[in-house]
Amino acid sequence: MAGNLKARLGRIRSGETPKKAEPERPAQTPAMKPEDAAKWPGWTVAGHMTLKREFCRPLCTAIPAALPDALAVLVPDFAGRENRQRISDLGSIDRLLFFDLETTGLSGGAGTVAFLAAFGRYEPPGEIRITQYLLLDYPGEPDFLECVVAEFAATAMPFMVSYNGKSFDSQILKTRLLMNGIRPPEYRHADLLHPARRLWKRKLPDCSQATIEVEVLGLDRSGDVSGAMAPDIWFSFLRDGENGDLLSICEHNAKDIAGLGSILLAMMEIAGEPVNSQEKYRYDDEGLALYWRDVLRKRFLHLSGNVAYEKLAETGELLLTLAAENGCPRAAVALAINAEWRTKDINAALRYTNIALDNCEGMGNLRDELNKRRARLEGKL
Repeated sequence: MAGNLKARLGRIRSGETPKKAEPERPAQTPAMKPEDAAKWPGWTVAGHMTLKREFCRPLCTAIPAALPDALAVLVPDFAGRENRQRISDLGSIDRLLFFDLETTGLSGGAGTVAFLAAFGRYEPPGEIRITQYLLLDYPGEPDFLECVVAEFAATAMPFMVSYNGKSFDSQILKTRLLMNGIRPPEYRHADLLHPARRLWKRKLPDCSQATIEVEVLGLDRSGDVSGAMAPDIWFSFLRDGENGDLLSICEHNAKDIAGLGSILLAMMEIAGEPVNSQEKYRYDDEGLALYWRDVLRKRFLHLSGNVAYEKLAETGELLLTLAAENGCPRAAVALAINAEWRTKDINAALRYTNIALDNCEGMGNLRDELNKRRARLEGKL
């Protein structure tokens, strides 16, 4: 013991970093047994107690050659960061990597383990290629996680796309990687949950991914197993080895990836042609108009004068005008303020104030403010 301690102190003084012993891992299963292959159709062995499958699914619409600049307004995660003179920072659409996890718990925490990971990549003209990794038991987690990290490494600085992944999936992944001594991958992250809420919060009963897929995109999720059942299903599989329900969760997970790809395509279309796509996707026109204006002011004002910025600003003004003419009171108020104080058009300011007053039923505070505004404007006239 004394000799070991003396040697250790000597290494520390000399600046030598002691090497950690690599944890012993179970040997990887060389191939799936014939009887197991029938039980896991389409799956292959990817590591110790880790399976993999890969396949393609159709999307709701064709994949564009490039993302529109306006997508960075609707989904600010796509906004330029390295190059502050560009609206969008994605570059090639090949950088997109859709990601979703199924876990042993729905609230996170150090004890929550991911047992199913799915990745999606666009396959033009209209498909998404899905890769899934399935963990069959706890001892296989290191191999399972190394497969996941390898998927990220396959794309140079991938742009991960998720639905509530910033709050949940990415946190679970990071925790499990650190607990297994694996370096987390580098990536950019675009979370579609908040943009979806801005578009459909006032139009749908909730903004869950499945609700948007069914109610807005018209996708079929009938017979789908609820993701909330995933923890119980995996633990049940560990107890009795029956994999029927587990395969159903894998199918649910695959539908989530395909649906995520379809939701982003819808957002691209809304961002690129917001006026023409309103009827198709039934989004909240007032909410989008106000958000569009605020994002341009807060994130992209330094690009004022840029051709792309000016085009987006014109679109924002058009969205506000159409929303106000359709009787949206908050949009009308925004235009009234702009007309009174910026363009000094008192007649226009009074007209938009009256539109807002005619459509603000049940908004008591707003009505009081608008009555004061109308009195002031009439006095100016």
